[in-house]
Amino acid sequence: MTGVRKGLAKVEVALRWDPSPAGTPANDLDIVAAVYGAADLRGRPVQLVHFGSRSPDGTITLNRDSHTGQGFGFDEVMTIELHRMSPESGRVVVGVVIQGGAGGAGTGAAKTFADVAGTGFRIREGHTDLAQGDFAEVPFATAATVAEFTRDAAGAWSFEARLHGFDSDPEEFTRTMGAAR
Repeated sequence: MTGVRKGLAKVEVALRWDPSPAGTPANDLDIVAAVYGAADLRGRPVQLVHFGSRSPDGTITLNRDSHTGQGFGFDEVMTIELHRMSPESGRVVVGVVIQGGAGGAGTGAAKTFADVAGTGFRIREGHTDLAQGDFAEVPFATAATVAEFTRDAAGAWSFEARLHGFDSDPEEFTRTMGAAR
């Protein structure tokens, strides 16, 4: 992970993971972006973008969506065009959620990052990596935030790497991922 960077325009968030072993439920991880209004930076998201959706203004797009982790390189890629966002948008939080499936050791519980091999993420602007990492710091989480973008009073966007694990289902995660900690 790396630190803070200011003056961002268009960023890409990429996620990778290995397929589940043969005969076990597929590993399905999803990138989620929550946009918060400038008037309520930690309240309810004004937009929520994830698999099968797109932001109404077209500023956040999921370019690649995998349900299995099969393939080479990054399995999911989301583009966030910060420079095109409405002035009413003041904060974007990006996270990753593990969809369904039973956890390890026959527990019947939801999968955690410890149950999914080969996880990793990369956040970049153009050809410059802003952050990269994996989920080793949050092994027992079922979801995690990875990045926060905030707009200052002059309208410039800044980035801060934010790896924080959650033990919640996908719906609860989308409600709480941007809350104050």
